[in-house]
Amino acid sequence: MAKINSVKVQEVSRAAISSPIRATGGFALIDSLKRHGVEHIFGYPGGAILPLYDELYKAEAAGGIEHILVRHEQGAAHAADGYARATGKVGVCFATSGPGATNLVTGIATAQMDSIPMVIVTGQVSRAAIGTDAFQETDIYGITLPIVKHSFVVRDVRDMARIVAEAFYIASTGRPGPVLIDVPKDVGLEEFDYVSVEPGQVKLPGYRPTVKGNPRQINAALQLIQKARRPLLYVGGGAIAANAHAEIQQLAELFNIPVTTTLMGKGAFDENHPLALGMLGMHGTAYANFSVSECDLLICVGARFDDRVTGKLDEFASRARVIHIDIDPAEVGKNRVPDVPIVGDVRLVLIELLALCQASGSAAPNQTQEWLNKISSWRQDYPLNVPHHADSVSPQEVIVELATQAPDAYYTTDVGQHQMWSAQFLKNGPRRWISSAGLGTMGYGLPAAMGAKVALPQEEVICISGDASFQMNLQELGTLAHYGINVKIVVVNNGWQGMVRQWQQAFYGERYSSSNMQPAMPDFEMLAKAYGIKGITIHSREELPNAIAQMLAHNGPVLVDAHVTRDENCYPMVAPGKSNSQMIGLPERPQPQQVEPVYCSSCGAKNIGNNFCPECGTKL
Repeated sequence: MAKINSVKVQEVSRAAISSPIRATGGFALIDSLKRHGVEHIFGYPGGAILPLYDELYKAEAAGGIEHILVRHEQGAAHAADGYARATGKVGVCFATSGPGATNLVTGIATAQMDSIPMVIVTGQVSRAAIGTDAFQETDIYGITLPIVKHSFVVRDVRDMARIVAEAFYIASTGRPGPVLIDVPKDVGLEEFDYVSVEPGQVKLPGYRPTVKGNPRQINAALQLIQKARRPLLYVGGGAIAANAHAEIQQLAELFNIPVTTTLMGKGAFDENHPLALGMLGMHGTAYANFSVSECDLLICVGARFDDRVTGKLDEFASRARVIHIDIDPAEVGKNRVPDVPIVGDVRLVLIELLALCQASGSAAPNQTQEWLNKISSWRQDYPLNVPHHADSVSPQEVIVELATQAPDAYYTTDVGQHQMWSAQFLKNGPRRWISSAGLGTMGYGLPAAMGAKVALPQEEVICISGDASFQMNLQELGTLAHYGINVKIVVVNNGWQGMVRQWQQAFYGERYSSSNMQPAMPDFEMLAKAYGIKGITIHSREELPNAIAQMLAHNGPVLVDAHVTRDENCYPMVAPGKSNSQMIGLPERPQPQQVEPVYCSSCGAKNIGNNFCPECGTKL
C-alpha cells in the first residue's frame, strides 16, 4: 500500500471520551469503529462518503486501522463477509451513495441469508437533498429493508456513536446478521461535541435474544435421546456461529450418534471422525441422506430445514421425532414442527444438555451399534466417486489434490458444481469452510478469500472457483496485487456454467440455452499475469500435483487454471421434488424404500421404529 502523506491528526486516547471534544460526524464514526475493535475496512469511495474517507485517511496515518480499496463495491461486501466468517468478528465495508450503495446489495443479501455479522456504512446525499432525486441518491435504507437485520439513517450527528455501538451489538448477538448505517454527507461534515459510546454501554430494552434454553425442554430432549435407537445429529451454520463444535462432538461420542452437516455447517464436526457422515441434501452423501430417511430421532442443531437439505419436505425424516435447537424462534417450526423445540444459543443449550446427562449418568452408547452398522454398509455400497478419465483430469481429482496438499487451509468457493465437489471432498475444521450457501452467489469466492486472508495473514487461504463464477468478480485480482494479499486461486475450468448445464441435461431435454461459456473464454493465466500475479495452466493429471505444490510454495497470490473434463456431472443428486432416499447418479444397488410413518392407535404418537409406543407403551 502506498505510504500515506503526513497529515495533522487529532490525537485521541483510546480510553473512553467522557468529556466532550469538538469533532465531526466522520471522526465520530471512525473513532467508534476503532473502539469496537475494527482493524480493517473494505470499501470504495465516492462523493457522498468523502467526509468519512477524509477522517479514515487521518486514522490510517495515526495507525490501528487499514482500508482495503476493492475494485467493485460488491467485492467489499463479500470481503467483509469472508472476514467475518473466518474470524467470527463483525466485518465492515464502506460504499458511497447511489450506485455505490446498490452495488452492495448482493453482498448484503448473501450475508443475511447465511447469518453473517456485518456493519455496512453507506454515504448518502445531504439531509436537505434526500427525497429530491439528487445526484447519486437512492433510498438504500428502503432497498435493503428485507435483507438486513436492522438499519439506521443518521439524521442527528449526536446519535452517531450510539448508532455504531447499537449496530455492532445487533449484528453480533442473537442470530447474527448485517446492519446498515446510512450517513448523509452533511452529517459526516458537521461538527459537534463528541462523547464516545463504548461497546459495553449499549442498552436496547426492546432487543433481548433468548440465549438460555428452557430446562424443561432440555430435559425432554434428553429423554428422547435416551430412548432413540437410530438417532442422527443434523448440524447447521448456527453451530459454527456459536462455536459449538466441541459440545457437538462430546454429545455425539457420549451417545454414539452419527453426525451430518449442512453446507453452512461444514467444519462444525470433524469429518474424519468415524461418526461423521459428511454433508446431506441435494448433493450430499448417500449414507447421510439414507440415514435421514431412516432415523428415529433427528436432533437439529442450528439449522433451518432448507429446501436443498430436505428435498420433498413431507418425506424428510418422516419416521423420526425431532428436536430443534436454534437461537432464532422464527426458524423453530417454520418448515418442520419439532416434537421438542428449544430456543437458545446452541452451545449454551448443549452445555446444559451435557451437564444434565452427566448428572443423571444416562448415556447408553451401545444401543446405537446396530444403527451404525447399517450406516457402515451404506458407506461401503455408496462411496463418493472420483472419476479417472484417460484423456482429461476430473474436477474431483483437483479437489482431492488440494485436500491432500493443503488439508488445513481456509477454503472459499464460488457457486456451482465446483462448490458441491468441494463440499463433498474437503474435510477442514470450524470456520475454514467459507461459501455462499443460502443465496448461492456467483462471484463470492475471490473477494471472500481476500477478506479471510486480510484477517488471518499467517493462514493458507485458497479460493476454489469455476470459470463462470470467477468472471463475476475477477477485477479483484487488482486488489490482491495492490496489497500483496497472498490468496491462492484454483479455477475448475470446464467451459460451462456447469450446474446450469447439468440441470439442462437432466431436466430440460439437453437444450443448453446460454450455458456454454466457450469460445469467448479468457486465458486466465495471462489475465493473472496482466495484474502481476503468477499464473499456471494445467490440462492433465500428470501436471496437477506439481502445479498445486508450486502454487502453495509461491510467496504471493497465484491463479491455477485447471482445465477439467468438460461434461462431468456432480453426483449423487436428489432431483427437485424427490425425497432424499431417491438419489440419482448412484451405483446400481438397491436403495432404501421410503416407509410411511405409523402412529400409535392409543395416543397418536409417531412410530419411531420400536415395538412399543414410547409415549404410552401400547404394542405397535
